[in-house]
Amino acid sequence: MDIVKLSKLLSLVLRHNPDKIGITLDKNGWADVGQLLRRLGSSTTMEDLRTVVRDNNKKRFTFNDNETKIRANQGHSIEVDLELEELQPPEFLYHGTATRFIDNIKRIGIEKRDRQHVHLSADEKTAVNVGSRHGQPIIITIDAKQMFQDGHKFYQSKNGVWLTDKVEQKYFKSIDRKI
Repeated sequence: MDIVKLSKLLSLVLRHNPDKIGITLDKNGWADVGQLLRRLGSSTTMEDLRTVVRDNNKKRFTFNDNETKIRANQGHSIEVDLELEELQPPEFLYHGTATRFIDNIKRIGIEKRDRQHVHLSADEKTAVNVGSRHGQPIIITIDAKQMFQDGHKFYQSKNGVWLTDKVEQKYFKSIDRKI
């Protein structure tokens, strides 16, 4: 099995469209591993799933303790409760995007759009990698401490991504092009 293709397929079905392969997710976004493997067909093994969970560079997926369930850690466009606890963020967080999106972001802020949350990074390097996926990267430094003090909620997914509902422009500390 091509692990990159499997990872992309898992992103699709565990974050956005489980009906694509006829699986169901529970209210917390978990899919039954047995059902998933049956729907993926005989070319996908349990070891393939373990490889994707273990080796995915973004750590997008998680098994439950006995590996009978699997889910995406964040990025859902479907309603799931990931049972995230509210946390106080570090002083600054970073949002990586492409330069072509920056005018709109400056106008309306950073919105979750069709996802459950806005995704923020704890370090600039990760934000640059995220922004690079969409074109020439640009990094927005967010005053997360002030947002939190102003009552905005923050969560952290199992793979370290910081999540919030929206980032208004007044919390932009800086906007820097990365080459």
